[in-house]
Amino acid sequence: MTEAKKILVGGEWVETGSSLEVRSPYNSALVGVTWLGSASDFSKAAKAATVAFEELKEWPAHKRAGLLKEIADGIAGRAAELAAIISAEAGKPIKEARGEVTRAEGTFRIAAEEATRMGGEVLPLDVAPGAEGRFGLLRSFPIGPVFGISPFNFPLNLVAHKVAPALAVGCPIIIKPASQTPISALMLAEIIIDAGLLPGALSVIPSEGPVAGTLLDDHRIKKLTFTGSPEVGWMLKKKANTIKVTLELGGNAGVIVMDDADIEQASSRCITGAFANAGQVCISVQRIYVHTSIFNDFRDSFITKAESLVTGDPANPATELGPMIDSDSIEKTLEWVYAAINAGATLLTGGKREGSILTPTVLTGTTPDMKVCIDELFAPVVILEPFDDFDRVLDAVNSGPFGLQAGLFTNNMNSILKAYERLEVGGLIAGDIPTFRSDNMPYGGVKSSGFGREGVRFAMEEMCEPKLLVMQKP
Repeated sequence: MTEAKKILVGGEWVETGSSLEVRSPYNSALVGVTWLGSASDFSKAAKAATVAFEELKEWPAHKRAGLLKEIADGIAGRAAELAAIISAEAGKPIKEARGEVTRAEGTFRIAAEEATRMGGEVLPLDVAPGAEGRFGLLRSFPIGPVFGISPFNFPLNLVAHKVAPALAVGCPIIIKPASQTPISALMLAEIIIDAGLLPGALSVIPSEGPVAGTLLDDHRIKKLTFTGSPEVGWMLKKKANTIKVTLELGGNAGVIVMDDADIEQASSRCITGAFANAGQVCISVQRIYVHTSIFNDFRDSFITKAESLVTGDPANPATELGPMIDSDSIEKTLEWVYAAINAGATLLTGGKREGSILTPTVLTGTTPDMKVCIDELFAPVVILEPFDDFDRVLDAVNSGPFGLQAGLFTNNMNSILKAYERLEVGGLIAGDIPTFRSDNMPYGGVKSSGFGREGVRFAMEEMCEPKLLVMQKP
């Protein structure tokens, strides 16, 4: 029997009356057992966080930085174990899981550096008559207890992107990890507690969504940071009332490949962007627009690479594409794919289910009104279309409700700058795929893709309130 892993509630490791089995999306094997928290558990966590905040906010920068470095060292020390759990509970190929662990370690190291760089600003206030001799000091102060909700697709690093900034500024945090993938978050909690975080400053509580939602009615919670679906995210924002909110939601990332691009390099990167983590990435490449003059060569290169991807057991180091998170997600995706085909699209490859795996799927001849073009697929499916007018293809990338990141392969600086100004996205990646993310960069989107920014320093700013002190010369 797999050992049950207790949950962390207000500084105590506890079992509750409701167990949660975590099973592999690949073969349904039991990965681990943990517990589901109740509304009273969240209330207890909020109370403990409020108490802990009074001490944590007084920690000097060097102490917060030291803690974060200890956590990073702890992640490095358990890297193999963490990668194995991520691969098992999320179905992520083991080499990608190892990369996620490395990124999570780096996220805490970045936070340790940023904890020592939280500065302020001196403002001249004598800009109008009557304000002579006055100046202002502007500093940021931690807002208080934070509530973080994280998804299944990066069960360690997306938790790190909420916990590390919170601890860097001195905010206690309560995490609700995804129910499909809570064990890696609980392992991270073990590492954090062992590093010396004071009791009550971290809680990790798996639960059903409505149960966790009760915490938004708790006046002790000052900040919500949510990563997940747009439907849930916007609902939570409405429910949050006066609580500060950051939302990192869905995407439908577009890539433009210009006629001066390196076809092999662009197609290789687009393969990674479209099929990493079985396409279950909010900045996964979903739409590729290729200049007509190179379309056929790009298409042939891309299809050859897609069909050569190794699929199968995520624990196998050779596997490049593993399972989707559950059967319902596969069936929904296939429904959208075949709806597009029935409406006139052409299937270039894939479109088949092999157990828990959806084969790499490529469509062309789509129209902008098809669900595969408008909505977020979150699956190993990509749309490939030709274009010959740059202005029109920018409009095509902008079409639809999402605006997270976009990619542009070209050496033409004028095209890059024009796309940067015109595209309705949170970030444009020049010379690469929109799936690129460095953990220190501002990350977030516009339209239905979200509200606010993550990325360590930017998340830290979202977890603080600026406060002004006005001074006058004697």
